[in-house]
Amino acid sequence: MSLTTENIGKANRHFLKSDFSVTSWDDLKPYYENLISRTINSKEDLIEWLQDRSELESALQENLAWRYIRMSCDNTNEKLQQDYNYYVREIDPNISPEDNKLNEKFIASPFSELLSETDYRNYLRNVKQRISLFRKENIPLLAELAEKQQIFGQISGAQTITYNNQELTLQQASVWLKNTDRSIRETVYKKITARRLEDKKQLDDLYTNLIQLRHQVALNAGFKNFRDYSFAALERFDYSVEDCYRFHESIESEIKPVINQIEEYRKTKLGVAHLMPWDLAVDPTGKPPIKPFNNTQEMVEKTISCLKEIDSEFANCITLLDEMNRFDLDSRKGKSPGGYNYPLYETGVPFIFMNSTGQLRDLVTMVHESGHAVHAVLAHNLPFHEMRSCPSEVAELASMSMELLTMEHWHHFISDEKELKRAKLEHLTSLIDILPWIAIVDAFQQWVYMHPEHSVAEREQEFVNLYNRFSGSVVDWQGNEKVKENLWQKQIHIFDSPFYYIEYGMAQLGAIALWKNYKTDATTTISNYKKALSLGYTKSIGEIYAAAGVRFDFSATYIKELSQFVQSEIDALQK
Repeated sequence: MSLTTENIGKANRHFLKSDFSVTSWDDLKPYYENLISRTINSKEDLIEWLQDRSELESALQENLAWRYIRMSCDNTNEKLQQDYNYYVREIDPNISPEDNKLNEKFIASPFSELLSETDYRNYLRNVKQRISLFRKENIPLLAELAEKQQIFGQISGAQTITYNNQELTLQQASVWLKNTDRSIRETVYKKITARRLEDKKQLDDLYTNLIQLRHQVALNAGFKNFRDYSFAALERFDYSVEDCYRFHESIESEIKPVINQIEEYRKTKLGVAHLMPWDLAVDPTGKPPIKPFNNTQEMVEKTISCLKEIDSEFANCITLLDEMNRFDLDSRKGKSPGGYNYPLYETGVPFIFMNSTGQLRDLVTMVHESGHAVHAVLAHNLPFHEMRSCPSEVAELASMSMELLTMEHWHHFISDEKELKRAKLEHLTSLIDILPWIAIVDAFQQWVYMHPEHSVAEREQEFVNLYNRFSGSVVDWQGNEKVKENLWQKQIHIFDSPFYYIEYGMAQLGAIALWKNYKTDATTTISNYKKALSLGYTKSIGEIYAAAGVRFDFSATYIKELSQFVQSEIDALQK
C-alpha cells in the first residue's frame, strides 16, 4: 500500500463527539463515567470497550502532544508553557485515578483472560503492572514532575554565545568545533562550556529536586529506590537490572579498547601532543566539515530521495509529513534543544522536531527521526493505541536502523565519492563512540537513584569515575576538570526521561545487525524490517527483533562480533 493523505489520517470517531476537544476535566468526565459504568457481557463487548477507551486515549495523547510540541518550538512563549502546564496540573491528575478504575475494570472482567493468547497479551500484562504501581498520593507528585522536567529545556534553550559578532545557540556554535583551525575550536569550546557552567547551580538544584520527588514516588509505591520503580514503570519485562550491568561490563571490556584505538588514530592524524576535548569533532585528516545540504527544505527533499531507493513507502511517509507541515527543523534561540519524533496516535502522522545547523549530524538526526515516523505510520492501523505505542527498545531499533540503511544511499546528499566515504567513516566511528556514553549515562542514573541523599560533590565525583571507567584514556582533560565533572548536564534525558537511554545501546546493536543483513540481502531485510515495525507492540521485544531478522542480545560476545564488523567497514573506508 502506498502511503498518501487519502489512506492515512484521523479515523472517524465512534465514541467521542466529532468536534470533541480537551479544554477541561468537565469535558472529559462523561466519557470516563460511560466507560466505568458500562456493562460488559462478552469478549466482543470487552473489545468494543477497549476500542472506545483507545479512541479517548488517542485523542488525549494527541492533545497533550501538540501542547508539548508548541511549547518546545518556542519555550519563551508563556502562553504555550501555561497551556502545557494546565494539562499536567489540572487535567492529567483527574485522569489518573479514572485510568486506574478502567484498568481494574478490565482485569476484573472474566473475559480479559480470553485475550491473553492474542495480540492483547502485552496490554494485559502492562495493565496489571500499572495497577500494582498506582498510588493516589503520587498523583500530585507526578504532576509536579511533569511540569518541572520541562525547566531543563527552558534553561538550555536560552543558552547562547557570541562569536564573530554573532549570537549563536550552542547547537549553532558547535559547528565551529569542526573547524580546521585549532585555536578557533579551543575558543568556541571554552565559550560553550563556560556558558553551560553559568547555569550549573540552577541545573544542580533542579536535578536534586527531581531526584527527591522521584524517590518519594518510589517510596510511596512500595519500592526502596526510584531505579527499581522505574524498571517496573517502564515495563521492562524482557530484561533486568543485572542485564544492564552486563551491558556496562561488555562496553568496558569490548568497546573501551576500540575507543582508545580511535582516539590514538585521531591524535596521530591531527599531529597534536595532547588530544584535547576540542579536538574530538574535527575531521582527523584536517578537512573542513561536510556540508550535506544548504537548508532544511533541501534536507527534507534529499531525505525523500534517499528513502525512495530503499522503499517507496518510506519516501511517501516523509512526503506526507512535509505536505502536512509536520516539521520544525532549524536551530534558533528560544527553542528547546535536541530532536524528537512525536507520535500523534489519533491522526497517525507524527511531528519531527530538531535543531539543524547544516552538519552531517543533522542528516543523521533527520533519517533517525524518519525511522520513527515510518514506524508510526506502519503501526497506525493496529486496533488501539496501546498496540501502536512501542517500548523504546523497539522504537529506537526502527530509527537507528534507518540511519544505517540510508547510509548506503547518501550519494543523494553527497555526490563526491571521497567526501561520501568520509561521511560514512564519520558516522560509523560515531556508532562506536556513542556506546561508552550510553553506558555512562545509564550507570550514572543507577547510582544517582540508588544513593538519593548524595551531595553535588559526590555526584560529580561519581560521574567522573564512570566517565573514566567507560571512556577512552587518550583525551587530556587537564585544565577542563570542571567541564568534565558536569558533562552530564547537557543530556536532556537525564532530566526529563529518567532511565531512557540504555535503549539506544540495545537498539544500536540490533541496527548494526540489521544493516549487516541489508548489505547481503537488501530485499529480505527491508521486508523483515517492515514486518517488525508493523507489529507495533503486539509481541515481546525479542519476538519483534526476531521478526526484523536480528537478536535482542547485548552480551559481550555479541557486542564484540558487531563491533568487529563495524571496525572492518571502517578499515575498508580508510584504505
